[in-house]
Amino acid sequence: MAIVREPYGYSYAEKSRLKETYGGPEGQVFVECMRIRPDTGDSKTVILFSHPIGGGSFLPLVTALARAGRHVIYCNTRYRGNDTALILEKCVLDLGACVADLKKRFGYEKVVLGGWSGGGSLSMFYQEQAQRPTITATPAGDPVDLVGANLQPADGLLLLAAHVSRSVTMTEWLDPSILDEDRPFDRDPGLNIYSPDCPDQAPYSDAFVARFREAQVARNRRITARAKQTLAELKAGGDPDMERPFVVYGTMCDVRWTDPTQDPSDRRPHTCYLGEPRIANDGPVGLGRFTTLRSWLSQWSYDESRANGVLNAANVTCPSLTINNTADLACTPSHARRLFAALASADKTYVDIKDADHYYMERPDLLPQATAAVTGWLDERGF
Repeated sequence: MAIVREPYGYSYAEKSRLKETYGGPEGQVFVECMRIRPDTGDSKTVILFSHPIGGGSFLPLVTALARAGRHVIYCNTRYRGNDTALILEKCVLDLGACVADLKKRFGYEKVVLGGWSGGGSLSMFYQEQAQRPTITATPAGDPVDLVGANLQPADGLLLLAAHVSRSVTMTEWLDPSILDEDRPFDRDPGLNIYSPDCPDQAPYSDAFVARFREAQVARNRRITARAKQTLAELKAGGDPDMERPFVVYGTMCDVRWTDPTQDPSDRRPHTCYLGEPRIANDGPVGLGRFTTLRSWLSQWSYDESRANGVLNAANVTCPSLTINNTADLACTPSHARRLFAALASADKTYVDIKDADHYYMERPDLLPQATAAVTGWLDERGF
């Protein structure tokens, strides 16, 4: 089936003292989108994909769903391609403005959120706040009114190769051998799994994994404490809007990568979605490598971030479909199972796509199976 791609954008007013994106007028937010649809035929239902940093309008599954007759919109938040200063609460506002706009602009009556990868936890965060709005400030204490935003709940939710959340994923990937953020390359040999001198080698004992995981959480909390202290000092200095960027090294260190028996699946061992884990651990494109005080608290902090898929899912009641790709190098099976178990939906479905990778790039032959799972689920519910 032939498809058309229609890029468009929308803007909306926002009262905010702080600006986290480059360019554009004060008090206005511009969000770019793309509608992908069959070249003929109308639809009353649209699948709305989004991700904190966007960029997924050409994902294989997005295109395949359009070729299967579905109308799809991909919404890039204001932070398109750069999460350095990203505030997740503002991603929710961008997504909410998109929902309102697409109903007015195109006349869609039903919206199904497409939560791909990191878009999964964003979709659940949005849906929770649309159903039960509670947030009026960011974790840093800056005003952001999700209660007054009149967010419109989606009619359904797709969790597709989704991870639990940015904050939990960051923590599970943090290098616990870094004990001092000012000396990131002086590492504890007892926790440095990328060193041949590490006394514990794969397959790891349960005791080592427990100690490793505890040290990861402890490091996340140390960074959080430092971010909060620095922010408090800046505010006490008389300028409440002052900000500081910083670098976080060691963000691709997980026992899953070096020990295939951890969270077992069909994935290739000793690699990750960024290539060789040891290199990605300190490389320039690592998760959360560059961030700010406020952004750390909103999206990466284990305790402070509100976009926690498992916690949000407990307040999500719309029909939901969870798809796990069993050879996924980024979102491992335990993430899909945790999300599925946490969902409060009375109508929820779980599907494994065996041997599928994260993007269906290595196994394009499995893309039709995933597409059929989604379209079949939608058809059964009248979407």
